[in-house]
Parts: sequence; structure tokens; C-alpha cells
Amino acid sequence: MNVPSNPDPDPRTTSGLDTGGGVPPGETPPAEAGTSTATGPHRPLRRGWGRGPLIAVWALVIVCALFFLAYAIVLATG
Repeated sequence: MNVPSNPDPDPRTTSGLDTGGGVPPGETPPAEAGTSTATGPHRPLRRGWGRGPLIAVWALVIVCALFFLAYAIVLATG
């Protein structure tokens, strides 16, 4: 007779379960420290943005500000 396996075990016959489905203290292993963000080799922080990208971003900001300033002047005088 072919009986399909049940993915949900019967809680009455499963070891390590308290009444109501809870787990008694000491039944589960402690959390591992290897999942924290400080794992791996230490890498010192770098200084941040390079000079070239920073100049490009500031140039784009200045061009946008000049565009909106000119647009506001055209709207005010037109």
C-alpha cells in the first residue's frame, strides 16, 4: 500500500514539542554569531567620493540651478 508522506508531522508524536506546539527551553540550538554584519576580514574605510565624480555632480547641480533660474526669469518677465 502506497501511503503519501505528510509534511506536517503529528504534534502528538513529534519529539521536542510542548503542549500547544511550543518548543521547550534548550531544545533549539543558540543563534550563531556568524550571521552578524561584522563577519569577514576587516577592510579599512576609503575616503569616499573621488575628485572627478564630485566635480561632475556639482557641475550638474549648477547647470540645473542656472536652468531653473533662467526659466523663472523668463516667466517673470514674459
